[in-house]
Amino acid sequence: MKALIAGGGIGGLTAALFLHRIGIDAEIFERAGDIRELGVGINILPHAVKELAALGLQADLDAQGIRTHELIYANRFGQAVWQELRGIDAGHLHPQYSIHRGKLLGLIHKAVIERLGREIIRTGWQVDGFRQSGGGVVVDLSSRDGERTHSSGDLLIGADGIHSTVRAHLFPQEGPPIWNGVMLWRGCTSWPTWCDGRAMAIAGGNFAKFVFYPIAADTSQPGVRLTNWAVMARTGIPGTAPLRKEDWSRPGVLADVLPFVRERFRLDFVDPAEIIRATPTFYEYPNCDRNPLDRWAFGRVTLLGDAAHPMYPVGSNGASQAVLDARSLAENLVAETSVEAALAAYDAERRPATSAIVLANRGGGPEGVIDMVESRAPDGFDDIEAIASRDEREAVVRGYARLAGFESRSRV
Repeated sequence: MKALIAGGGIGGLTAALFLHRIGIDAEIFERAGDIRELGVGINILPHAVKELAALGLQADLDAQGIRTHELIYANRFGQAVWQELRGIDAGHLHPQYSIHRGKLLGLIHKAVIERLGREIIRTGWQVDGFRQSGGGVVVDLSSRDGERTHSSGDLLIGADGIHSTVRAHLFPQEGPPIWNGVMLWRGCTSWPTWCDGRAMAIAGGNFAKFVFYPIAADTSQPGVRLTNWAVMARTGIPGTAPLRKEDWSRPGVLADVLPFVRERFRLDFVDPAEIIRATPTFYEYPNCDRNPLDRWAFGRVTLLGDAAHPMYPVGSNGASQAVLDARSLAENLVAETSVEAALAAYDAERRPATSAIVLANRGGGPEGVIDMVESRAPDGFDDIEAIASRDEREAVVRGYARLAGFESRSRV
């Protein structure tokens, strides 16, 4: 059996590894000219780490990333709203990793080359369309140079991102992604270690949020970590089109982001404006998603990752859910008697779960806890219990973890 995979990102490459493990060959088509280690920080949650560990990748994750120890939600003055342990420290059987997205992609890419062969990844080719006939799928391909060809297989997996051509072929009337009016700026730079070097902080509230966490040890400088930061702030009207198309590689502009942090945040662990100015290159991205679909599987064709369920980057969930998609797809191909039945079972398992997360992220996800506190105490507080009880705060954070499938085993 052979699977055709549109997209050579985290989801597509991970799917190829899971398929290889059950004896299914893969051919990956990636529209970019090569698979590059781009991006900034990302988190992989314990339930997804479990699946990557099953693929033999945990040693690589340890070598490239940081085992996240603690997460702190705070207001814009740095007052703690909620603190909790993460990963193994919270009672999970597997860690949570904070890691550079490019390094994560790189280690998965390396595993695909070693196990499946370099030739199965065809860069510079895009899936333009497909047709099902004779018990298989034929995809129409175009190269960056204008060449056209086709390839055939037993199933097609659309893992080609928020602008998926496979999804557009299945849902031609859907239209562009939906912007919620929030712009995200993200970058990483070497920065002095904070706490034990494994802590993550998300501060602010409804007006603007600031995210801060280490993603790798900087071995050239003792006491320094490669540190990721992000700023999320409302710059437009929800439902309108962003000024610029979603592109994770678009450089950000200091004059655009600094007004949202300068003089507003007073944090004892970092000056947001200072670390932003110290970052040579950072990136901007409008917070976009798509409405959940009522169907992913169409015969021998299905969707995976951001092509299936693009979501706002809150709750550290996008890449983790793509990994879970890949595992589920492979398991159902083993369990069912036909490709069509397997894709339908995968759809039934993963689509409702991810649809719920997409909708929860629209409401702020776990970060809704600092939105709630800021709305009630915009100028800070003397006693957090007087603003929001522990049970109320816990319901926001732990409720999301339960929904997304990574609820902690312990109550901190």
